[in-house]
Amino acid sequence: MIIRSLLDTDLYKFTMMQAVLHHFPGAQVEYKFRCRNEGVDLVPDLAEIRAAIADLCTLGFNESELAYLRSLRFIKSDFVDFLGLFRFNGKFIDVQPDPQQSGGIDITIRGPWLHTILFEIPVLAIVSEIYFRRTQSSASLEEGRRRLRKKISLLGTVEPALDFKISDFGTRRRYSLGWHEEVVQTLREQVPHSFAGTSNVWLAMRNSLTPLGTLGHEYMQACQALGPRLRDSQVFAFEMWAKEYRGDLGIAISDTYGVDAFLRDFDVYFCKLFDGARHDSGDPFAWGEKMIRHYQRHRVDPRTKSLIFSDQLSFPLAIEIARRFHGRVRTAFGVGTNLTNDLGFAPLQIVIKMVQCNGQPVAKLSDEPGKTMANDAGYLSYLRQVFGIDANTR
Repeated sequence: MIIRSLLDTDLYKFTMMQAVLHHFPGAQVEYKFRCRNEGVDLVPDLAEIRAAIADLCTLGFNESELAYLRSLRFIKSDFVDFLGLFRFNGKFIDVQPDPQQSGGIDITIRGPWLHTILFEIPVLAIVSEIYFRRTQSSASLEEGRRRLRKKISLLGTVEPALDFKISDFGTRRRYSLGWHEEVVQTLREQVPHSFAGTSNVWLAMRNSLTPLGTLGHEYMQACQALGPRLRDSQVFAFEMWAKEYRGDLGIAISDTYGVDAFLRDFDVYFCKLFDGARHDSGDPFAWGEKMIRHYQRHRVDPRTKSLIFSDQLSFPLAIEIARRFHGRVRTAFGVGTNLTNDLGFAPLQIVIKMVQCNGQPVAKLSDEPGKTMANDAGYLSYLRQVFGIDANTR
């Protein structure tokens, strides 16, 4: 089996799922798969992908996994009880060839949000591992180990005053589960002072690491349909998150509508309530400068806040960002594909994004045009208008 535990996913899927259970248990959603690489043929992998998803649907949480989740301070007992009953249902996911794209596949996930939210990460990991098993079957992990040693050596050049720390955010596009765990274990053993933890809950549990994560774009997108009105959906999302977690897990994601729209809604109340924000698209240096100026305008000391950088990071880029903002704001870094699929060939740039909630289109407007995702062009245009976003820049 490719996925061996339902904990083999990112922490933020559980934190969002808990909020869904408590506040939006009746929401109905739809997700769509996209591969951003040009010319990738995934059709030969269809049968194996379907078989791996069928295996996924046989899994449940065992008692040790539930006990681990219960030990996390922000996970509530009733949610763990619900997970004890949870199983993936194959009727909510469909995998077919994409008739509009040669070599493409169409993965549609549709059903109750509460019962579909966990599909995203394991399904992406399945697609990635199966594809590379077929296309890079002779790949040597020695090249990956050589590259990892180089990264670790680079960490040794970082001045101690930076207190530089990286985390693993690489589950969804990893080369394989085995390689993912080897990377995590190597970092834990060789640079424990620089390795903050992993977003992968199963690997965190197995390797005595800190699981990391808060919320993702799908939560912000769903609130476009669940809130009182579209223009207030971002504020509604933050308020409902605060209602669920009461100041815990206080990192806001800033690019669902672009950073400028985010800052218009992220007023002094949210500046003080949330611990910081996460960068996931656009220029990280420009974004960091905007965040610092925003905190200063609201008379909040940026040095008390955290900026999390997680967009296509390499080690050299993360170190450059840390040096730029040292002493001005706290920084942390989530490195994904550059950790878990850096073996000498191009990784898959694959995503699964929510496109509907309660029968209404939802979309993500990014600071990077290539990351904007929506199935309804008319709705996307309306969303830009409502949030005052220039269509030429998104």
